[in-house]
Amino acid sequence: MNVLVINPGSTSTKLGLFTHISCEWKSNISHSKTGNQICSSFQEEIDSRKKLILTELQRHNTKLTSLNAVVSRGGLLAPLESGTYTINKTMLADLFSCKYGKHASNLGAIIAAELAASTEIPSFIVDPPAVDELEPVARISGLPEIERRSLFHALNQKSAARACALKLGIKYEDNSFIVAHMGGGISVGAHRNGRVIDVSNALDGEGPMSPERSGALPVHKVVSSIAQGTATPEQFMKKITQIGGMYAYLGTNNMTEAMNRADNGDAHARLVIEAMAYQTAKEIGAMAAVLRGNISAIVLTGGLAENSSFTKMIIEQTQFLAEIMIIPQAEEEALAAGALNVLQGKEQAREYCSG
Repeated sequence: MNVLVINPGSTSTKLGLFTHISCEWKSNISHSKTGNQICSSFQEEIDSRKKLILTELQRHNTKLTSLNAVVSRGGLLAPLESGTYTINKTMLADLFSCKYGKHASNLGAIIAAELAASTEIPSFIVDPPAVDELEPVARISGLPEIERRSLFHALNQKSAARACALKLGIKYEDNSFIVAHMGGGISVGAHRNGRVIDVSNALDGEGPMSPERSGALPVHKVVSSIAQGTATPEQFMKKITQIGGMYAYLGTNNMTEAMNRADNGDAHARLVIEAMAYQTAKEIGAMAAVLRGNISAIVLTGGLAENSSFTKMIIEQTQFLAEIMIIPQAEEEALAAGALNVLQGKEQAREYCSG
């Protein structure tokens, strides 16, 4: 079984060819456009990335006719259960119209479907950001007209928790974990018996600040700022989701650069990094309360988990709660596993229905 994996981000598209979980090759295509430009020229973005993907396949001597399936990272969709989904017309319509939001991940399923259609093979997505397993109590926000929603790094959180459970010799479905995905955005989830019952919605402005996102803000000051005309709602949303957090304070979203500045005596850079670790640890503590202290392990994953200085700050504040395990990010492997499980008959692909 040969499966092509497509993992689109705002500034890159990661590719991989997997055969029975074994990776034959991986590639990372860089793009000059940013995520906020995605829907202003959506078809152009699709065509451009598809062309680059085909060029990369040719470079690796991989023909579309040799594939058994194409699988992609999912985009912003209607709330759905965790699992592997067949890419259907309803899903493509929601992604193309950006019905549930604008994000680079919306591109993946569209491109995967087009590539798969050319050779009449199936196409899938696995654990998209819209996976929603919240408990009813977690949906209450404080205002009846605003309900908390589940949007997070579901693919990597789920795969990291399963990898942790495997290392501990226990079942993911029978235990409880706190998982912190730490990348351009940071989401922290409470996993109980295979379900993410509460999570900080990194896209809506919840949880800790991150290299690019503001995290939770004092609402009164946000409303006042918009009312006074210092920023339009659109400008403020950009601050919250793209140019907030560490970038807003230090002018960079690169943790290595920021840490080097801190190590070279930049006290402000040190304070901002410590604040990001502090807020992440505080959110882990909140999820510990959600799980009532019954925690099999705390999992740190994502790009920032590779920075030992940053993870040390978090570990020092949370190690009293449970064993902490650092799990490397493996989204391409998780995508391949989801598609192969369907192709091999180990699980049945789900059908997407719009909300």
